[in-house]
Amino acid sequence: MKASISSNGDFLKIAFFFLFVAFTFFFVGKHFSDSSSQQLIFFSATTAAVSTTTTAEVTISPNFNQFFNVAALIEAQTPKTNPSQQPPPPPPPPELLDTIKRFGILNDNGTMSDDFEIGHFEEGLPEDWGNDTVVEDSVSAPRIAVSKFGMCPRGMSEHIPCLDNAGAIRRLKSTQRGENFERHCPEEGKRLNCLVPPPKGYRPPIPWPRSRDEVWYNNVPHTRLVEDKGGQNWITRGKDKFRFPGGGTQFIHGADQYLDHISEMVPDIKFGQNIRVALDVDCGVASFGAYLLSRNVITMSVAPKDVHENQIQFALERGVPAMVAAYATKRLLYPSQAFDLIHCSRCRINWTRDDGILLLEVNRMLRAGGYFVWAAQPVYKHEEVLEEQWKEMLNLTTRLCWKLLKKDGYVAIWQKPSENSCYLNREARTQPPLCDQSDDPDNVWYVNLKPCISQLPENGYGANVARWPVRLHTPPDRLQSIKFDAFISRNELFRAESKYWHEIIGGYVRALRWKKMRLRNVMDMRAGFGGFAAALIDQSMDSWVMNVVPISGPNTLPVIYDRGLIGVMHDWCEPFDTYPRTYDLLHAANLLSVEKKRCNLSSIMLEMDRILRPGGRAYIRDTLAIMDELIEIGKAMGWQVSLRDTAEGPHASYRVLVCDKHLR
Repeated sequence: MKASISSNGDFLKIAFFFLFVAFTFFFVGKHFSDSSSQQLIFFSATTAAVSTTTTAEVTISPNFNQFFNVAALIEAQTPKTNPSQQPPPPPPPPELLDTIKRFGILNDNGTMSDDFEIGHFEEGLPEDWGNDTVVEDSVSAPRIAVSKFGMCPRGMSEHIPCLDNAGAIRRLKSTQRGENFERHCPEEGKRLNCLVPPPKGYRPPIPWPRSRDEVWYNNVPHTRLVEDKGGQNWITRGKDKFRFPGGGTQFIHGADQYLDHISEMVPDIKFGQNIRVALDVDCGVASFGAYLLSRNVITMSVAPKDVHENQIQFALERGVPAMVAAYATKRLLYPSQAFDLIHCSRCRINWTRDDGILLLEVNRMLRAGGYFVWAAQPVYKHEEVLEEQWKEMLNLTTRLCWKLLKKDGYVAIWQKPSENSCYLNREARTQPPLCDQSDDPDNVWYVNLKPCISQLPENGYGANVARWPVRLHTPPDRLQSIKFDAFISRNELFRAESKYWHEIIGGYVRALRWKKMRLRNVMDMRAGFGGFAAALIDQSMDSWVMNVVPISGPNTLPVIYDRGLIGVMHDWCEPFDTYPRTYDLLHAANLLSVEKKRCNLSSIMLEMDRILRPGGRAYIRDTLAIMDELIEIGKAMGWQVSLRDTAEGPHASYRVLVCDKHLR
């Protein structure tokens, strides 16, 4: 009897030993099979199918929202100190729950499906969310998470944080030079912590190209411009829409006729060839830029948030590139030699004040050999005060070495020199002086205007760009002057980025049917060389892209403009200078994991929510390490989020988070 008991005990010990060894090798092997993950990963036969196509996106990761505590599972199998105690049975493997809705881009056989669902938007979401916070226990440290962000008051439906900071504006020592129209961002701890609501009766925007000519009244419910500018053919109001006849203060007969007039005055101004990128100063409702789009010219339309504070809001609602900006005391956020043509039609700017410091800023941004078009009363009216203003303008432009090409009717056109010889041959002590060689004309973030002439590069960089559309894919000279480490040819990097985004956007167009989505106003939040925007053009997408270059990386803006694209410098730790509900698509690649080291991810995503239109979408390509946090914040904002693998497959350390903003 004792021998039998002893034999049974030995058998249990041996069985337990082999069971323990098997579980140990299983968990250790799974744990170290993917060093980028701290989760136990299970796959099924159906979810592991791989597409044989070259599409840049595959299917939703089967491990989304699945968390497995490896340490706890191993501890459960550790033998007790009492050898006579029978070990507990092994726990069953965790059940793989279907916690997210599948979109069906790939079927169970790994084949691309033609019939899949992109998703939908829900209307009428409640506005009484609370800013609830909860503390979740973690093995390493407690983690604070926001469960729901509340809605801001209805009166904040058009809030621009850095331009509506009333307290900071009141504390300004002077507003004489327009300081009140510049950026004054809220301090840390006083930034937006709620969701900006749309105005009552907001509807999905009218699609382009119809939106060029009409928008919904309820989306921009302001009649000040109609009252002030109705007689100048800017804007009219119908029952439920605003309409834009295409006129302006100096071109009441229409923008097309006005553009023809400019082309006839200076035949070398060939829109869509020599002229690809333009700047419209104090743009009104941006009809100048809207009508240039049909001539293959992209225009950055800018205006301050002044007495006509909704100019830029109207422009963006129409689907025209625009942002809020003011000529005051700081450089505009665009690089040197950015624009082939800069236009000012009755822009209410005194170009000759402070010895021409504002026109010096125009000179900095104007490309070598570029054109300045001025349509204003001093050009054509023969009143004493206006004639004196014209003489001052002639004197200033002569000292800037600009050449007056033509004055016809109410329009005058100047050309900037193509090289420095005129500057260097001016008489001694001529004002304004040349800027010091140490001044970087591309340094623009919170940089004061400089009362000097920015010299052109001696190597001719920026002056010799190819004609459109060849320049889109031609590596520009200024690519060589970008300050960043490169161990291979910069031209190769340029082409590699273009190819990379061409393939990914091609996958989006095929798999996600981007051409059937309303993607008019697009922002690339970390633009690099502009490859994402170039790929959209290659795919004939009916959209335009605001290329944003963060200050946390190299300044690639000159390359973007040399390609014939537009963009702006920005710090994503601060809000962007645009109205709410501005963009249909936000694209952020390898951005948030970088900015997380500098600022709060919630602040960035709340800003993304502010500028994203209801029904809009955000694509965030970033490391797997931050995806849990992004998903949590996205859900707290009411976004519908889904995590997708990249083309590298489920074992890659990167993912794509697709976020849909509900109609609310």
